[in-house]
Amino acid sequence: MSGFPWGAFALNLAWAAAAALAVMLVTFGLAVRAGVHRIVDVAWGIGFTAVAVATLAASTGHGDPVRRLLVTSLTAVWGLRLAAHIARRGRGHGEDPRYEAMLARAPGSRNAYALRMVYLLQGALVWLVSLPVQAAQYVPGPPSVLAWAGAALWAVGLGFEAVGDAQLARFKADPANRGALMDRGLWAWTRHPNYFGDFCVWWGLFLIACDSWAAAAVSVVSPVVMSLLLTRGSGKRLLERHMADRPGFAEYKARTSGFFPLPPRRRARA
Repeated sequence: MSGFPWGAFALNLAWAAAAALAVMLVTFGLAVRAGVHRIVDVAWGIGFTAVAVATLAASTGHGDPVRRLLVTSLTAVWGLRLAAHIARRGRGHGEDPRYEAMLARAPGSRNAYALRMVYLLQGALVWLVSLPVQAAQYVPGPPSVLAWAGAALWAVGLGFEAVGDAQLARFKADPANRGALMDRGLWAWTRHPNYFGDFCVWWGLFLIACDSWAAAAVSVVSPVVMSLLLTRGSGKRLLERHMADRPGFAEYKARTSGFFPLPPRRRARA
């Protein structure tokens, strides 16, 4: 693990935490003013971008310049695309039902409860999940084949997210599809192309940090936590519980892979 600047990286952890906290506190102020807390979902991607940029500045004089610019650019492209997509999707809508249900159980002030249970928690997750983005920028030496393979995996993930989101948006925009389940395009191969894309993005960013055993060891928790969130936490599991009673979902679930893309199974004959 020699060659990794542990002291500078430890200081960077504090700068990254401050960047994530600043994004969440600004978003909280805007949400209280608007009376809608769903905009915290927009801050998720912005928070990662802020951490990447803060680390780029803090890591000056450390790490390889190509790797630093690579991981910062990839994180910013992913984060800002996600933020823009969520902002467009939520424009003109009221509170997200998930947050409405959560805040209905708030003991005391709804806003204070939201600050503790939503904004500060998401800020902490941004800091934790972004560890590969932070650690990679302190890795000495140019990116290896493994790092470029990570960038390629990131590109696969971004493609799944962007294409899946665009296909779903077009499907929902057609009045003929009102009430129907999206089971076309990437959605015929996996029930969650956007979550699978996130999975690829974060394992790809982790690989970029893996040219250093120190950076890999300190940041492997990130893709593991993200994978658990996507499959067993607030991602796939929660969404499918919400959709379980929708007409046709049981049949869709039976013929379509739950996460990793696979050819759709044949429809059962009547």
